[in-house]
This record gives sequence, structure tokens and C-alpha cells, in this order.
Amino acid sequence: MHRLSLLFTAVFAFQIFAAETPVETDPRLHSDGKGWKLNQATIKDPKRPRVLLIGDSILSGYMAHVIKKLEGRAYVDAWVNPYNQSEHLNTKILPEVLAKGPYDVIHFNMGLHGWQEGRIKPGTFEPLTKGYVDAIKAKLPDAKLIWASSTPVLLEGEVKKLDPVINGTIIEHNGMAAKVMAECGVPVSDFYALLVDKLDLARGGKDKFHWNAPAHQLLGDKCVEEVLKALPAWK
Repeated sequence: MHRLSLLFTAVFAFQIFAAETPVETDPRLHSDGKGWKLNQATIKDPKRPRVLLIGDSILSGYMAHVIKKLEGRAYVDAWVNPYNQSEHLNTKILPEVLAKGPYDVIHFNMGLHGWQEGRIKPGTFEPLTKGYVDAIKAKLPDAKLIWASSTPVLLEGEVKKLDPVINGTIIEHNGMAAKVMAECGVPVSDFYALLVDKLDLARGGKDKFHWNAPAHQLLGDKCVEEVLKALPAWK
């Protein structure tokens, strides 16, 4: 009976874990790396600052660059995920990730998985985004926050031009998020402005969303620049 109880507990726990496994149903928004997961640094010096990078598949491209640049200055965790704004993210999933800290600096982005109609209900983007910031501050009140805007989205094909529909939504969402960050006192790492005039660095073809190595380096350098501003004693 005891073994049966343990088996039931294990199965139940697996079902809960499976239910929380990130899923992206749009094949164009693939993880573009080693999958959706939290990449954690090995902590050897507990006095060294810790940094958490949060982002979608774009983060897969530049996180190794950031980790290398901050080596010896900070431990860097990177949470690559496909989530868009939601109450469940703010109250359940995000706090569980933050519990892996504590973190001194959090550089976060959330945008490319919320442009499809129906994913974020009208009128909820700003309050849910503020709820996301509030959730971080509630869990880690001493952490320095930095928000990164979402990167441009191109049309499919060889000619590298912005997608007027999807990118229009990205611009709108970036604007609303920037408003929330201004109200919350969170500085901006403007990834969109960094790449919008460098569309030749986009992957192109059938891939509307992702970028090549030179763009990853630009994003990584920008991220490091902003993180170091929040870690002045460790420059």
C-alpha cells in the first residue's frame, strides 16, 4: 500500500511538472537553441553578484556572449521561455523561477510570443506587464531591474523588410511596455532600436524572427552594458 501511495505521488508530481512544461504552438516561434529552460550558473563564490536574463528565443542567441563577458564579475542564469503576459505567469511560473535566486540584477524581455490575436486580451497588456514587474519586486525587492524591448519582425522572403502587421503589433506592445517601465522606474535596454536599422543582420528567408551572429553580439554587448550599470562596484 505504501509503494502504491509513493507511485501515485510520483505520477501526480510528474503530471504537475508536465503541465508546467513550456509549449509554443506556433512553429515559427521555435526555441532556436537548446530548448525552453532555465540555464543556471554554478555558484562557487556566494559573495559574487548574480544576474538573471529573461527572454524568448532571441535570448538563446546572445546569452553565451553575456555569460562570457560577465565571467568573474557575476554569475549569470538565463531563462529562455515562450510565455506571454498572463496572471498564471505572474503568480505561479515567474515566482518559481525567481526562487532560484536571489538575483542582484534582472534583465528581462517578453514580447515575441504575445502578438497573435487572442493570446493577450484587449486592455490587459499594461496591467499584466505591471503585474510582472510587481511580481519580481515582491519576490526580490532589492534586485535592480532592466527591461529589454522586443526585436523587429521581418516579412518572409529574401528582401529584408519589416512585417507591417506583426511588427506593427511589436511596436505597439513595446510602447505600452515602455510606459509601464517609466511608471515603475525600470530602465530600458532598447533592443528594437538597436536592430531596426540593421535588418541585413536578420536571418531572413522563412525565418521572420531570428538573427545572425553579428546581431547576437550587438544584443549581448547592449545587455552587458546595461547590467554593468547596475553593478558599478564590480566593473
